[in-house]
Amino acid sequence: MSRNLTLDKFIDLSLYNKNFGYYMKKNSFGKEGDFITAPNISILFSEMISVWVVSFWKSLGSPKKINLIELGAGNGEMMKVLIDSLQNFPVFFKSCNFMIHEKSPSLTKVQKKKLNKNKIIWISQINKIKKNPCIFIANEFFDSIPIKQFKKKNNFWFEKCVKFENKNKAHFFERKINIKKFEKKIKYKISYNQNFIEYSELGVKYLKNISRIIKKNTGGILLLDYGYFDKKMKNTLQAVSDHKFSNILKKIGDSDITHSINFNLFKMLIKQVGGLENNLTTQRNFLINMGIKQRAEVISRKHNFLKKVDIYYRLERLINDKQMGNLFKVMFIKNKKNKFKLGF
Repeated sequence: MSRNLTLDKFIDLSLYNKNFGYYMKKNSFGKEGDFITAPNISILFSEMISVWVVSFWKSLGSPKKINLIELGAGNGEMMKVLIDSLQNFPVFFKSCNFMIHEKSPSLTKVQKKKLNKNKIIWISQINKIKKNPCIFIANEFFDSIPIKQFKKKNNFWFEKCVKFENKNKAHFFERKINIKKFEKKIKYKISYNQNFIEYSELGVKYLKNISRIIKKNTGGILLLDYGYFDKKMKNTLQAVSDHKFSNILKKIGDSDITHSINFNLFKMLIKQVGGLENNLTTQRNFLINMGIKQRAEVISRKHNFLKKVDIYYRLERLINDKQMGNLFKVMFIKNKKNKFKLGF
């Protein structure tokens, strides 16, 4: 049975199909998986996030009830360290509702095995969160949400589509679209000054919903992801299988498909919501500003030489410009009234 799908529908099928979707059938994180995220590289990463969370909570006036929501918690490693670290701040710990928003049942299982189930609430819809101030953490969440791609040729716009024969056979084709109609639908002139567009309808929906929750209940979101600052959009679609780049149309359901976030687009969309402001920096700057080097020094003092080398090797992976330091960006969205800027 062959089907013609837009690119975002094809990505959704590849990643989230109940029978063969990449995220639905296995734990793709850590050594056994196809990629290792920052929390799995070094405990220092999540410790810096926990210090940031407590400091931000204080800037909100130390509310008696606060929701801490991790979006897409992977194998649960960051949440595990957050809970461990935040116990050192008993007043915060007591006032905090720990939550995870996870789409994959198999990853939810992994998380429940690893984490203290009594302390965490798993939520399927972020709009159902109780009306307390909210702190959202999104580490590599937005890059795995399906995207559409459009290309301009001779003043006409074409959308990238996939002819999907079966799980082992698919090919790309393009179809002409009315970009004005699409812009009307999304309420944004996305084609302005562009020859190429990447746009995630679901990703933008998340961003806007979260922004509205922050605006209404106060709080903020710390967003860490692959991305770039340029105004011009570019093709960043990629697939990874067995730790190597792979063809998006091959090994369907066995490859992770991601893209890089255009943070300039995110800035413009947040502006539309109004009443919010955002700060933006690289992962390197954020972690160094948070004191990750000093923390590494303190931890390494009590270890032998080999363990010290390992701590610094892992730190280097997180902050080196040629590794994750520059590739990953950090965005912080909050109410304009709040002047908190730690890490930026």
